[in-house]
Amino acid sequence: MTVSVIEQAKIQAQVLVPLVKALQAELGAARANAIVRKALGDLYRGFGEEFWQAKNEADLGKAVSSAFRTYARDDALAYDVIEQTPDSFAFDVKRCAYAEFYKALGEPELGFLLVCTADFATAEGFGPDVRLARTQTIMQGADHCDFRYRRDSGGAP
Repeated sequence: MTVSVIEQAKIQAQVLVPLVKALQAELGAARANAIVRKALGDLYRGFGEEFWQAKNEADLGKAVSSAFRTYARDDALAYDVIEQTPDSFAFDVKRCAYAEFYKALGEPELGFLLVCTADFATAEGFGPDVRLARTQTIMQGADHCDFRYRRDSGGAP
């Protein structure tokens, strides 16, 4: 049995939250957060590349929908699909257990740093023609997250 992504996030938080707080105290929040973003960005970009290669799916909507179901497993997310085409996948997250968890810890800013910023790096791993736009997150206090994945006008990678 595999551990769901939400459970992985909760386990990782036990180490990452105190580590990031210590780095922030030592280096200042801006410098520490930049280091964490870079390190995690490289990691998640690699995850995105591995997923994309393993999936071997030219249809962006199908591929991203499949990836997103992994993050939503165990009732971690409630979301509405707005659009799904071969060149796009757009959806709104209405409930987020990741945000609920970090808010319960009293650390929504660290939740955004450790969870939400990974979305863009993962999308970069899907290829140079895939773009993610997101203007708001539940983690930062919005009523929903607005994910908009699009392939640049060019076709399949």
